[in-house]
Amino acid sequence: MNLMAAIAGALILLIAYPSTAVAHLVTTGLGPFYDGALHLLLSPEDLLGLVAAVALAGLQGAKAGRIAVIALAAAWFIFSFVGLNMAIGFDFPWLSIFSIIILGALVAVNPTLPPAVAALLAGLYGALHGLLNGSALAAMDSGLLSIVGVSATVLIIGLLCSALIVSLKAAWARIAIRVAGSWIAAVGMLMLGWMVRGSG
Repeated sequence: MNLMAAIAGALILLIAYPSTAVAHLVTTGLGPFYDGALHLLLSPEDLLGLVAAVALAGLQGAKAGRIAVIALAAAWFIFSFVGLNMAIGFDFPWLSIFSIIILGALVAVNPTLPPAVAALLAGLYGALHGLLNGSALAAMDSGLLSIVGVSATVLIIGLLCSALIVSLKAAWARIAIRVAGSWIAAVGMLMLGWMVRGSG
């Protein structure tokens, strides 16, 4: 029995052992749509702010959550296309990190916002990160299908997170979302510290 378990464990390790590791999945051959989608899922600086923007809107109610998700995904798509077709690269990591800190802090504070303001904040985040993503994808010779993959993933994650947060009625659950917002802001501050230390 022990010999069989050892053989099974060795086989699992051999199968799971990666032959290569790549930072951006546009080189994996999954296809541009899925590479774009996975690029978002493997970019914490994009994903954290996306969750914070949707959480902020979801805490304001169903209407704010719905229009914020639409504004976020639409802005991400449009500005990714703009970034893809820009002649110069657009790379401001500090601006990306500040947006995460601000949105995380707003989730933690949970101010009462009109739906239009929640949608505007989500749209601004989508525009900024769409521009950054489009510029990065242009540097890697990716095309429109990668942008569609990123934008579709933004829409799906936004809809799921917003629906979950809007459905939370218990006070403790809403407090847990606010605590998660404070963690997102703290992660943003940590990323900012790393960036400052690395450039100093």
